[in-house]
Amino acid sequence: MSDVPVVFGGEVSSETLHLSEFHGTRTRGLDGLAIPPRSGLGGRVMEQRRPAAVSDYGASMSITHHFDRPVLGEGLKSILAVPVVVAGVARIVMYAALRERGPLGDRVGDIMTTAARRLGQEISVRDEVDRRVRLLATTRSMLDSDVSRTAELRSVHEELSDLARSIGDATIRRRLDAVAARVAASFGQDIPHDIRAQEVSQSLTPREIDVISQVALGCTNIEVAARLSIGAETVKSYLRSVMRKTESHTRYEAVVACRRLGVLPS
Repeated sequence: MSDVPVVFGGEVSSETLHLSEFHGTRTRGLDGLAIPPRSGLGGRVMEQRRPAAVSDYGASMSITHHFDRPVLGEGLKSILAVPVVVAGVARIVMYAALRERGPLGDRVGDIMTTAARRLGQEISVRDEVDRRVRLLATTRSMLDSDVSRTAELRSVHEELSDLARSIGDATIRRRLDAVAARVAASFGQDIPHDIRAQEVSQSLTPREIDVISQVALGCTNIEVAARLSIGAETVKSYLRSVMRKTESHTRYEAVVACRRLGVLPS
């Protein structure tokens, strides 16, 4: 929006809007401003969950004037505020502003509204991914704290698997693997019987498993990178390694293969 000199915004946390992103401002008066519901233009938008505008901020009778000093100190007069609403709650408020009186116009309003809608959809998707991750963590926690018998069986299974890997004799190793699989089956874990499958699952590094787990939840490479605090190219490298080890040609095939191997939950 080259015809709008100032845009800014921030996230809503604990029912308070925190301004943190700015473009075109000349002062730091708005930086870090905390805006409660119903206060100023942003607080009104956050409370009502719909766009609102003023053509002369300092003289407007439709808003409170708690923030006149930083707003007028920046020289802003005509301001449009648009909320990003997810599941009926304002999560972000975006502003477009002019330093002269008068309406911003329909074009600016349409652009801001479209951007808010798209951002809301993206946040909604990320919220769902986060929900699934929390659900998975809760499920794992419940399983881990189930009963002492399950914990003991897991320990026996791990010891048998470690012993099998240390045995050079293929026949004995297969017998130990079979016993380990029977122990695993007793507490509901499906362990691959095929030696090659076990070798593949054991060859996956913890970081590769982290990456393919996020992919299985529907995350893009960029989202995986953000969640694991690594670069997008690093994510691609780990993913290629998983695909090579599982002899998969696509991300989807790699996820299916890892589920079949027991690396990911079915």
